[in-house]
Amino acid sequence: MGYADLHIHTIYSYDGTASVPAVLSRAKELGLSVISITDHDEIAGSLKAVELASSYGVEAIPGVEITTADGDLLAYNITENIPAQRSLQETVLRVGELGGFCIIPHPMASGMGMKSLSALSIIRALRKPEIAKYMIGIEAYNATSIDRLSNHYARLLAMRLPIAKVGNSDAHVVGAIGLGSTEFAGATAADLISRLRSGETKVCKQKEWTAVRILGLWAIHYLGSRVAKFKLVY
Repeated sequence: MGYADLHIHTIYSYDGTASVPAVLSRAKELGLSVISITDHDEIAGSLKAVELASSYGVEAIPGVEITTADGDLLAYNITENIPAQRSLQETVLRVGELGGFCIIPHPMASGMGMKSLSALSIIRALRKPEIAKYMIGIEAYNATSIDRLSNHYARLLAMRLPIAKVGNSDAHVVGAIGLGSTEFAGATAADLISRLRSGETKVCKQKEWTAVRILGLWAIHYLGSRVAKFKLVY
């Protein structure tokens, strides 16, 4: 079996705290087979991970978390940024044009600036075959969502949808990587994508962190990471 964490943030995100090498090192330590760095509206860090991943004995799928007009959307297997604030359906179709696919992150979650898709917008989009072709998964578990009740609702919604159910960490600090993951038959990124398309995936959870721990560790790491990001950009 392979394990994947497909929702990780780095200092390329406005709210991320980890460097790309630190993410890859942690993924190797945890025994993850596949990861994806999905920074907010910025794919540069993810492309860097793809370049470096083989040195760490893991595979990296290029990804990005896109801010659509309807809520956040995870996009994979693309190599360029997609404009933010377009409609969900327009964004999904653009991802498909670029040869990628999409997973719905933290559905219905609120708080801490989260911009999540509503159940209604998800259901409406999936009713259209041209959208369902590319929107192939949903986070039934987001390990670091402060809105814990949303995970319950996400699981109930996911059970009723004909798409893959995934678990992700949505890590904004290195230590949170792998708290949520997706189990799949095989060990490669190609195997994972195949299982996502067929809906043959399993949500995995580690011991949950409290909201205090999630926010506290993020705050501790955030200031230090701003210095690293300043050096990266300037």
